[in-house]
Amino acid sequence: MAPKLVILDRDGVINFDSAQFIKSPEEWKPIPGSLEAIARLRQNGYRVVVATNQSGVGRGLFDMDTLNRIHQKMHKAVTAIGGQIDAIFYCPHAADSKCDCRKPKPGMFKRISETLNVDLNGIFTVGDSLRDLQAGVATGCKPMLVLTGKGEKTKAEGNLPEGTLEFADLAAAVDHILAGEKK
Repeated sequence: MAPKLVILDRDGVINFDSAQFIKSPEEWKPIPGSLEAIARLRQNGYRVVVATNQSGVGRGLFDMDTLNRIHQKMHKAVTAIGGQIDAIFYCPHAADSKCDCRKPKPGMFKRISETLNVDLNGIFTVGDSLRDLQAGVATGCKPMLVLTGKGEKTKAEGNLPEGTLEFADLAAAVDHILAGEKK
């Protein structure tokens, strides 16, 4: 049986996304129901990890201190309602870099596996873009597309990995995860 772990993308899954990037804690705004969904995972014994491309750092749009403050705001908001994010993994590199960590490459997911000492085979990964799902599938994760953020556009473009499950938002995806556990 797969460990009780869920890997979430950040922008467009947990918080509203922006074509101009989320560049400050003030711009970080949770999607309704997302923080509660993370809390429900936690209350049911799941570890929650965030895997997020943050090319705004590599592009010079914001610095690491600002990214840390954004993540601190997210942690506080989740903790305030009884949830917890166990770890945040991010790629700070610009889109044209040759790194292995920028999704759709699987480097960030491999780091999650190594750091937490877990096999990601069968672990749910939730994203709103094709690259989120591709990175997870490359390491054996089960892909879940949410239609928030870029999700509607991603669905319309097609070519989703085989077996991708689709949900209106993170709350609906978590409902599915927790319902499957009760079977």
